[in-house]
Amino acid sequence: MCVFLGSALLSLALLWVGSRAGVLNEDAPDWAWVPAVLLLDVAHVYATAFRVYFDAEELKRRAWLYGLAPAIALALGVALYSESDALFWRSLAYLAVFHFVRQQYGWVAMYRARAGERGRAGWLIDAAAVYMATLYPLAYWHAHLPRRFWWFLAGDFAQAPLWVETVAFPIYCLALGAYAVRSAHAWLVRGEGNPGKDIVVATTAVCWYAGIVAFNSDYAFTVTNVVIHGVPYIALVWWYARARAPQTGRVYRSLSRWPIFLATLWLMAYVEELFWDRGLWHERAWLFGAAWDLSALKVFLVPLLALPQMTHYILDGFVWRRRSNPQLSVFTSAPATAREL
Repeated sequence: MCVFLGSALLSLALLWVGSRAGVLNEDAPDWAWVPAVLLLDVAHVYATAFRVYFDAEELKRRAWLYGLAPAIALALGVALYSESDALFWRSLAYLAVFHFVRQQYGWVAMYRARAGERGRAGWLIDAAAVYMATLYPLAYWHAHLPRRFWWFLAGDFAQAPLWVETVAFPIYCLALGAYAVRSAHAWLVRGEGNPGKDIVVATTAVCWYAGIVAFNSDYAFTVTNVVIHGVPYIALVWWYARARAPQTGRVYRSLSRWPIFLATLWLMAYVEELFWDRGLWHERAWLFGAAWDLSALKVFLVPLLALPQMTHYILDGFVWRRRSNPQLSVFTSAPATAREL
């Protein structure tokens, strides 16, 4: 709970900082880009390594999945980029959107499991609320293109007619209203509130609306969407690595110590962004160095550099399913985790 509430409060605080600094309606400056994009957004992708690739036992358990996923992703990436760079970036953008939306639902499912909530009606209300908290802002975004920000590159989203947002808005209000009524009833009448789930739904609704609908800037979108996505995920994987460490080898135990854990993620994120910037973007020579001329290799370089995030998006749909990952029971039973997450 502390992680979700804290990351949301940090996002809102950064909106205030941006307004004071005069960048609230601008692109994210480097002082915001480095911690939000490099140290959170890019770094959280590499946290998957602690869940899978750094854990020898887990890697052996489903070697076919963990080997085929990146191989297939790379092959598809090269095929898409060979056809059109615009097709590649649009496909990657929608894969990322699916991942971001599903992650918020996953947090709700985790808190439902902890509280022993099994009712079908309750699940429908919870799912509708958290999905609409993300899908309505996305509908608004698609219906009001072009915006002054984008997911990866300008034009990576397809234009939608205005009626899509018009139809989505009352559904959005109804879904969140039904959730609020049900939650109030649980707290006031039954005395069985679920604070973790309430915080996830509320912070998702506030941050996604603020970052996409209320404001129209790269800075606002970055400090809201990225922070509430990256911080909880990194915290989740670190907590898992800490709980998993006693059953693993010495190297994993050393890497799971939080200073080394973060340093490892940040180092891998920096190396990836160095290749992106020097090989393709040429935007931050002060941080990554002089540009390289790799334009002839783009058809292979771009899918290869995007491979960590593609693998992360794909594997995330498998490695956090409780039914096929019995070791995840720690997240539905440990009181300490409930307080931390």
